[in-house]
Amino acid sequence: MQPDLEFLHSLADAAAKETLPRFRVNTEITNKLQSGFDPVTEADRAAEEAIRALIGQNFPDHGIMGEEHGSVGLDREYVWVIDPIDGTRAFISGLPVWGTLIGLYKNGRAVAGLMDQPFTGERYVADESGTYYRGPDGKRPVKARDCTSLADATLFTTSPHLFAGEQAERYGAVEAQVNLFRYGCDCYAYALVASGNADLVIENDLAAYDIGALIAILESAGAVVTNWDGGRPEQGGDIIAAGSRAVHEQALALLNG
Repeated sequence: MQPDLEFLHSLADAAAKETLPRFRVNTEITNKLQSGFDPVTEADRAAEEAIRALIGQNFPDHGIMGEEHGSVGLDREYVWVIDPIDGTRAFISGLPVWGTLIGLYKNGRAVAGLMDQPFTGERYVADESGTYYRGPDGKRPVKARDCTSLADATLFTTSPHLFAGEQAERYGAVEAQVNLFRYGCDCYAYALVASGNADLVIENDLAAYDIGALIAILESAGAVVTNWDGGRPEQGGDIIAAGSRAVHEQALALLNG
């Protein structure tokens, strides 16, 4: 059986009990890279453990792909894709734009997902029936907006400094065409596209767990999300998400030269 949305909510609640008490307090940070900076905190590890424990209790035959504690059963019909804190740099900096990402794949295709920002109390959850928002201003279904031109679009990326060489030139060509561009929102930016507050997110070199939960949130809200070559995004890579097909096509043309 495919889990319902209430089960996804229970996973997010369990993760929030681990992340919130550790947000904006002195916390131990470990760098996962010998060269560069890829931080992980106790909150990352504890939140993923809490999520995995509930999945194991309720759906022991499901596979799990997790950022902090590895993968098991990736060849199974259902596979959970977990990023306990997407935006760890934001988390350790005190910025409330990080989120807990929990996605579900069926036979390799995203069918459900959740993005939770427990500090602001905002949560986006989706399955094939739609994308739903829950926050301080109530509960409601959300839809992406039908922006028809890049010239009217709002664009997000985590940082333009993550692009280099030809990729930087291609990204810059898109940024030069949009109405407004903003930096640094990680998974929160994709939720803004799904809810009709922004129109475009462009990023590169994402892992599957960076995007897996967001695919259903975007697609069930009417948005489009692919790789830069127009292919399916479930395995990560260079990602473009747009609220409308028109903006997606215009941006994709520029990204492909």
